Amino acid sequence: MKVRDSNGALLADGDNVSLIKDLKLKGSSTVLKRGTMIRGIRLTDNEDEIEGRTDKIKGLVLRTEFLKKA
Repeated sequence: MKVRDSNGALLADGDNVSLIKDLKLKGSSTVLKRGTMIRGIRLTDNEDEIEGRTDKIKGLVLRTEFLKKA
């Protein structure tokens, strides 16, 4: 399975990515701003999603269309 970011770069476990768009989190009033770094991602069974964490929020599941490899 090949997981790619919004620019087409291949992603692997442990990569760092950044957001290309402000994202509002479901069930929370928190907004992740554009440029936020997501460190040490983990790939999931779905090609379109990754798991990651930020300094404040753990256990995020993000769509790869909103990410670029850092």
